[in-house]
Amino acid sequence: MEGLEPEPAAAVDLFGDRIPLARQFTAALAEQGEERGLIGPLEVPRLWTRHILNSAIAAPLFPSGGLVGDVGSGAGLPGLVLAIARPDVRFVLIEPMERRVTWLEEQVAALGLENVEVLRARAEDAGRYEGMLDAVTARAVSALRTLIPWVAPLARDGGELILLKGMGAPAEIDAAQKAIRKYKLSEVRVDVLGEGILAEETRVVRAVVRG
Repeated sequence: MEGLEPEPAAAVDLFGDRIPLARQFTAALAEQGEERGLIGPLEVPRLWTRHILNSAIAAPLFPSGGLVGDVGSGAGLPGLVLAIARPDVRFVLIEPMERRVTWLEEQVAALGLENVEVLRARAEDAGRYEGMLDAVTARAVSALRTLIPWVAPLARDGGELILLKGMGAPAEIDAAQKAIRKYKLSEVRVDVLGEGILAEETRVVRAVVRG
């Protein structure tokens, strides 16, 4: 694919024998992502670094055999990437926009992913999963104080929020203290992933939900 950055060496380490599926998904996103409004025009030259590996580095955090929701899945970041990397985990991709849902469903079929369900809904309307998910993730959806009321109700008692954030994660936690108290989150912290492995580290806000 013209303009797509070369595959970083870390990709094989992160995906293992699932790397062919990761390559297939990355190529499809590079080819169709901009025209379908999934990624911006400047993203293809940094697609592996900024998006695919940034998502995949979090894959070991999810519980084997667990049921995980990805809120605002969009182009499939991080949900589809995580589902490729972790076939032992079931993922529900929660996305309200029809054209993005269509893309997600196409990719699930093309990649043969049997551990993924696509649900067209806003997080607050995904009632059938309320209090059921072992973990909930999201990436580039909203500020933490807005995001917590959407994602926390979906997690079971003792479930975990694993939210991919940028450099401002600590400040977002400070600004979200009211929501953290209201939704009974404990063990709230920022984990920095990919040090020495990725060109750009990933910051993950993690918290345990107590029902």
